[in-house]
Amino acid sequence: MENLHLEIDRKDHGVTRLVDEPLPVPGPGQVRLRVERFALTANTVTYATTGDLLGYWDFYPSGNPDWGRVPAMGWAQVVATAHPDVPIGGRYYGWYPMSRYVDVLVKPTLDGLRDEGPHRAAHAPVYRAFAATDRDPLYEAGEDAEDRHALLRGLFATGFLAEDYFTDHQYFGARRVLVLSASSKTAIGFAHCAAIRPGIEVVGVTSPANLDFVSTLDCYDRAIAYDAIEQLPGDIDTVSIDMSGNGTVLGRVHAHLGDRLRHSMAIGRSHHDSPPRSEGLAGPRPVFFFAPHQVKKRVQDWGPQQYQQRIAGAVKQFVAVSHGWLEVSRVDGLRDAVATWRAVRDGSVAPNVGYIVRCL
Repeated sequence: MENLHLEIDRKDHGVTRLVDEPLPVPGPGQVRLRVERFALTANTVTYATTGDLLGYWDFYPSGNPDWGRVPAMGWAQVVATAHPDVPIGGRYYGWYPMSRYVDVLVKPTLDGLRDEGPHRAAHAPVYRAFAATDRDPLYEAGEDAEDRHALLRGLFATGFLAEDYFTDHQYFGARRVLVLSASSKTAIGFAHCAAIRPGIEVVGVTSPANLDFVSTLDCYDRAIAYDAIEQLPGDIDTVSIDMSGNGTVLGRVHAHLGDRLRHSMAIGRSHHDSPPRSEGLAGPRPVFFFAPHQVKKRVQDWGPQQYQQRIAGAVKQFVAVSHGWLEVSRVDGLRDAVATWRAVRDGSVAPNVGYIVRCL
C-alpha cells in the first residue's frame, strides 16, 4: 500500500506537488486513519497563508522544510491500529492532511481521540481533537450532512465564538458591525449569530462581484461593495470583523470611522494576496481573534456539557439553513484536487459553492 499527499510550496502557495510514499507499519500507540474526504475552502488556503505565524505547518510535518501539508476539515476511518484501546472501524471528524492516509499517535478521550504527537503538543486541544461519530453531539448522518459539516462546522464555530466575544463585551457600545469579506463562510456564520442581537445593524462588505449574493442572505441588514465604505454614516459607533486581511480595505474603514470604530477584530486572510496592515491606522489597533481562547472561557463559564449543547444546536441550525445558499461540489481524488486548490486560492470559486475532495 502507498500513501499519496498533496503538498504546498511554503514560499509560493500556488505551487503544489503530489508525493507518493510507502506506508510504514504503525508504531506503538498509533492508529492509521484513511482520510475519506475533506473540505477545500478559502479557509483551508488561509491555513497555508498563516502557517508560519500560527503553526499550521506543524500539524502534519512533511519532512521537507520547503513543502507543507495543509490541514483540512473532514472525515477519516481507522483502518489499522497499534493502540490497545482504539479498534479498527471508528470514524472521526477533525483536521487531516490532504492525504489518503495519516498515522497518528493518539490518546482516547470521552468523545473521540486526541493527537499526542510531540509536534502537536503546543497547539490548543481543539486543534488536536478527533470527534467519534458515535459520541459526537454535533454529528448528523448522511453524505450531504457530513459534507456540509466538513465545509461549515469549523468555520461556523469560529464565527459563533467571535460573535460571542462581541456579546461578552456588549459590542463595545456599538450599534453597527461591519463584516469584511462578507461572502466568506466564516463571515456568514458570524452574521447568522449577530442578526439575532437586538440593536445591532449587521452590514456585509464585499466585492462588487459578490454583492448580489451577499444581498440575498437574510443574516445581513444590508450589503455594500468595498468602494462604498465611505458612504456609510460616520457618526454611528461601529465595530468591525475582518475576514479579508486586506490592509487597504481595513485602512479605509479605520480612516472613515476613526474613533467611532470601537473595536477592530481580525480573523482571516481571504484576500491572501493583499498586504495586511496594522500600523498607522486611525482609531483602535486591530486585535487578532483566536477562537480557542474563547472556547476555553466558555467551557469555564458554562461547563463542557452546556458548551457542547449550545454549539451543537447552533451548528445544526446553521447547516440546515445552508441548504438555501450553499451548493456542495464534490471532487474525486487528490490529483483532481490540485486544480481545485488553485481555483480556491485564486478566488475564482463562486461564494455559494463549497468543494469536498473525496480521497479515492
